[in-house]
Amino acid sequence: MHIKKWFYIIVGCFGIGMGVLGSVLPVLPTTPFLLLSAYCFARSSQRLHRWLIQTKWYQKHLQSYVRGEGMTVRTKAYIITMVSVVMGVGFLMMEEIPMGRAVLALVWVVHILYFVCGVKTIS
Repeated sequence: MHIKKWFYIIVGCFGIGMGVLGSVLPVLPTTPFLLLSAYCFARSSQRLHRWLIQTKWYQKHLQSYVRGEGMTVRTKAYIITMVSVVMGVGFLMMEEIPMGRAVLALVWVVHILYFVCGVKTIS
């Protein structure tokens, strides 16, 4: 159990680092990394989890989503755009791998459908 706790803490810290980079670099999405951190910290350390939910990154990108209220149009558009760009690059690089392209396209479509139809939009 001790190893599992430390694994979650390490992965959570990685998620925080990538989320912070994602708030600065347009290629990295912030929200999925912060979700990963919230998940890991909730399973490993109440202190780290309390700290995370008080950060401005969490409150800006995830707080309304976690409460079940949804996401703003701007946040949804940002996530969809960044993921589309990253997946588009992967799609172009898989020119010789048609099955990889098909899988990537399917994941992209499901991603778009989830954010458009599955996540509430708030103003």
